[in-house]
Formats: sequence, C-alpha cells, structure tokens
Amino acid sequence: MNLIFKQAVVIDKHSRFNNKTVDIQVENGTITKIADTITAGENFEVVELENLHISRGWFDSSVSFGEPGFEDRETIANGLNTAALSGFTDVALQPNGYPVADTQADISFVLNRAGNHATTLHPIGALTKGSEGKDIAELFDMKNAGAVAFGDYNKSITDANIVKIALQYVQDFNGLVITFCQDEKIKGKGVVHEGYVSTKLGLKGIPALAEELQVARNLFLLEYTGGKMHIPTISTAKSVQLVREAKAKGLNVTCSAAIHNLTLTDDELTGFDTRYKVMPPLRTESERLALIEGIKDGTIDMITSDHNPIDIENKKLEFDLAKDGTIGLESAIGALSTILPLDLAIEKLTAGKNVFGIENHVIAEGKPACFTLFNPDYAFTFDKAHIISKSKNSAFLGRQLKGKAYGIFNNGKLVVNIK
Repeated sequence: MNLIFKQAVVIDKHSRFNNKTVDIQVENGTITKIADTITAGENFEVVELENLHISRGWFDSSVSFGEPGFEDRETIANGLNTAALSGFTDVALQPNGYPVADTQADISFVLNRAGNHATTLHPIGALTKGSEGKDIAELFDMKNAGAVAFGDYNKSITDANIVKIALQYVQDFNGLVITFCQDEKIKGKGVVHEGYVSTKLGLKGIPALAEELQVARNLFLLEYTGGKMHIPTISTAKSVQLVREAKAKGLNVTCSAAIHNLTLTDDELTGFDTRYKVMPPLRTESERLALIEGIKDGTIDMITSDHNPIDIENKKLEFDLAKDGTIGLESAIGALSTILPLDLAIEKLTAGKNVFGIENHVIAEGKPACFTLFNPDYAFTFDKAHIISKSKNSAFLGRQLKGKAYGIFNNGKLVVNIK
C-alpha cells in the first residue's frame, strides 16, 4: 500500500519534523519522503483528514479482550479493531482469559488469533500457574512463544518468595516481571477507596496502605534480587514517592497509571454507578494530583487505559457484587487531553514500548511507518455511539472530552474512521 498523508502535524520530540506540518509518503510500509508538499504519483492513495496530527504509534500496556473463555465480553478480533480505531498500534494483552494464559500453547493461541491485524498484540503471560499465586508458570517457554512480560492481572502475590524467585529466574532471559500491588488482607472486603466518600455511602473501603505496603515490599525484593520490575496502575501519592525513591537508587523499576485514576475521583461514586468500580479504586483529588505530578516528573513511565470489558450481567449489579473494570481505549486520548499537554500525553502513550521491548520507530525517512492519526482539538460528549467494544462499561460516558483518534497505519495496513 502506497500512501501520502497530506498536511499532517508531526508530534514526535525525537523527529526533526516535530511540530511541523508536512506531507509524508509511505511505500510498502516504509517512510520514503517527508516534505512540505509531495505530489501524488500513480498508485498512491492520498489521506487527507481535518487537523491531522501524526505521532509514533501508541502503546497500551494493559488491555483485556476476554477471549478465550469470555468472548461475550470481547473477542481478540474486535478488541484489536477497537484498539486500531482508538489510535493504538500496539497493545499488551493481559492473561486473564479462561483458561489463564500460563503456558506456551496459550501464548501461541492468542498470537494466532491476532494475526493479520493492523494493531499488533503483545501477550503477557501469567506469572503463576492459573494466576493463583502459588507456583511459578512456564515463564521461559512463554517468552520463547512471544510473551513480552509476566504478571497476574489485578492479583497481588501474597508469597514474597514467589516474587523473589521470579525476579531472579527471568534475569537469565532478560524477562520483565509485572507486580500488581495490593495487600489482600488489608483490602479485605473493600470495594472503593477508604475515606470520606466510602464512609458517607456506607461502602467498605480499601485503604491506600493496602497498595503502598505491597509497593514497598516488592521494591525491597527488587533491590535484593536485581532484574526488571513493572508496577502497573499505581494510584496513591505514597506509591509515586516510593517508586521515585527506588529510581533514585538506580533500581530497574517502571510503573504506569490508568487514565481513569488520572482523571476521575471517588466523588463519582455518589450515585452507586458500577461503571466507576475499578481496581485500583478511584481515589481522592489529592491522590489524583500526585499521579499527575508523577507523570510530569517522569516517575510514572507510561499511561494505560487498563481497558477491561465487562458484560452487563456482571456490571449491572449492586455495587458490592459487580465486577471491577472499565473500557478505556475509545476514550483514551479524549480524556488525557483534558488534563495533560499534548506532547506529554503522546510521550506517555508511546514510552511503554521501550519498557516492553517493542520497536518504537522515530518519524523519519527510511524508517518503518507505524503511525497514530488523530485530531487533538476535536471536542465532543462521549456516548455509546463512540464505543466500538462489545461491552459498554465505560466510566467516561456522558463526559466532555477533547481529542479524537482517526486510526492508525501499521503492519502495512491503514485503519481509519472519519465519522
């Protein structure tokens, strides 16, 4: 496919064309020319979109697609189409299907299902068998099959020795251990952040301490063992500070924050709407602002949508019984653009590739074309018409957002939605 993207503003701080409006010529998946104006030759398709901006392809470090086992929530095919139309060229798939992806065969299965799509799927293998926290899974075999990291989605590991052994073991093949942090005993039966709102609503609270104790413990383990650790979706000011201090020590640790934790607070819970029941829970404004500060100073390496489709039967329940999770791919750039400068938002949507060992090509002549196409100034009210996922459990329904993804060019394929 030969294309010319007309009058596109490049957003890539490592490109000499950063913040310039140019035409970009792509031939057979490679950028062959970037100039002020390019005349389309024969066999070239011209792509012209209103207020077109182009950046490196966005990467989401945490998505769930249901398949295998929960195809009623989402399938891999529709999930990848949703990701493409939401601007993501690459996604890391959590292992929380049924069965849990804890073997080489499981990794091969999801990769086979993800073939021939514009968005590239990068599977995360379970750290422990069945994500039960008892025995380490087949990490090396999964790595050879294509797993980019190992973690048990939204499950903390009580046994510290399991984490220690995993960190030591993966060093033989430069593996990445993902450690979700939450002390289950302190969490207890909590369903929301412990504080004024939980007390007012009569809902059992989850103290910030439940997260912070596990962050501290896992960082101590990392300091002892060495290796690489990624802490996903941190949500408290103390967690940010602990990671900041660990990085100052030189530990090889990275972390992410979820878009809903960056933009929403537990004030949303007053209507007992289960769309706002997520894990980690929405917290206070002071915690939210601490996360923003962590984004700005580089403590938080990447931003994730933590896209987690939940079927209506498991969401439309009383609050205590509903499953945690919100979809987030479709609303990602629109929500982020309301709280962060554009260049910083794009940086945090692309930097995770470097952590997960995924190619992160600069926008330059001679480089592979891996683009996200978007309009950062498009303002709209997010509603169900904007949802491509099979499940509709979005925490952003009815909110005013700014920024719209047109789609992507990746793997030699153009996927664009101009509606």
